[in-house]
Amino acid sequence: MSKSAAPGRPRSESARAAVLHAVDDLLVETGYAAMTMKGIAERAGVGRQTVYRWWPTKAHILIEACADDARGELTIAAHADPVRMITEFLVTLAQFLTASPAGAAYRALLGEAQHDGEVGTLLAAADILGAPARVVLDRLAPTLPGLPQDRLAVAELCGPIVFLVITGDTPPSRRDLRAQAQRLVTTWA
Repeated sequence: MSKSAAPGRPRSESARAAVLHAVDDLLVETGYAAMTMKGIAERAGVGRQTVYRWWPTKAHILIEACADDARGELTIAAHADPVRMITEFLVTLAQFLTASPAGAAYRALLGEAQHDGEVGTLLAAADILGAPARVVLDRLAPTLPGLPQDRLAVAELCGPIVFLVITGDTPPSRRDLRAQAQRLVTTWA
């Protein structure tokens, strides 16, 4: 998302980090609807012009913050056992969606995307869950010849967990996630 910054003065990394932390904090404290660009700037200790120069809307800021956090939080170690690798990713994904401020941001953005097409477009372009899921799927591809080579593989991997979380169902146990991983490996073998 940082590529959308206006030409001119380069970003201050410390100001950028402050804005991204502020948007995470405000989301948890006040919720998406109550967040304002002014409030984000005040919380970050930067001027509103700085915020508007780099991000046109609060959704842009939240997506950048969420994407940055997800890259780190959804990274898992490679394993030779595909069931173990998928299980670890699914456990990490469930934790991200239920316990992480970035996961809360992702859920808020999913909700907003249902009413605001621009947010939906931004969210799709950011590929917050798809990018880390594809890393896992790319590692598994040599051992799973039936693995789809399109976006449906990401949907098959992430979709059930996202569905359970956003519908308010009890997060799946590690045992349930391992069973789901086994089903996927059997399907893709």
